[in-house]
Amino acid sequence: MGIIREMLSYPFLVRALLGGVMVSLCAALLGVSLVLKRYSMIGDGLSHVSFGALSVAVAVGWQPLWVSIPVVTLAAFWLLRLTENSHIRSDAAIAMISASALAAGIVVTSLTTGMTTDVSSYMFGSILAMSREDVVLSAVLSVIVLCLFVSCYNKLFAITFDESFARATGIRVDFYNTLIAVLTAITIVLGMRMMGAMLISSLVIFPALTAMRLFKSFRGVVVCSGVLSVVCFCIGIVLSYLLSTPAGASIVLVNLAMYGLFSLAAHVCRR
Repeated sequence: MGIIREMLSYPFLVRALLGGVMVSLCAALLGVSLVLKRYSMIGDGLSHVSFGALSVAVAVGWQPLWVSIPVVTLAAFWLLRLTENSHIRSDAAIAMISASALAAGIVVTSLTTGMTTDVSSYMFGSILAMSREDVVLSAVLSVIVLCLFVSCYNKLFAITFDESFARATGIRVDFYNTLIAVLTAITIVLGMRMMGAMLISSLVIFPALTAMRLFKSFRGVVVCSGVLSVVCFCIGIVLSYLLSTPAGASIVLVNLAMYGLFSLAAHVCRR
């Protein structure tokens, strides 16, 4: 408790905890549908698109988040349409967009500001990067994401497991697929300040995969995934503070350790 009180005495850590917990929860809930639909790498692709948009915004002096959110949302929408209406497989489309956006961001950065501290924080994450404005924006958008997820839970459940049946029952499958992509895009942009473009997809993938080791129902996986994401984030932040390690990398390693524990527990239960 002494360590917790000491951490909470630093305003930047309080901002990091508040913003990170909300973003982690949103990423985990959306990650269940994305993993089951085999779109788990969309987070990685959209994070690279966000880095490209952020690089351009920093170069011209614009507000990075206000530029990247609409750009990444359009990229998510276009990516969904590309995989649905062409012969390009989803993994190939994500890889193509990811590499192109990352290359564009690096070229813009090298020609203008160079690899400044601000740009590096978006690439690799920084616990010091969360400003008061970032936390407020994260809170507002996270509440919107959570409310939409809860209100559309039954529809998202249906399209996750059987799009054909969902379409036959009158559910607007294309609309809800687009909704998932847009909510994921917003979550990715919000989480990049903490995790960086290289690691943000871990918040989407790890909690869902870990929860699936023990739970089989969709509701059970969703609830467990959300709890695990928040717990792993908090543990990662504490370890980062104690060991002076990068916050994003610490959180990913905690998620990896939790996945190993759940895998061991699943093996013991089967035996």
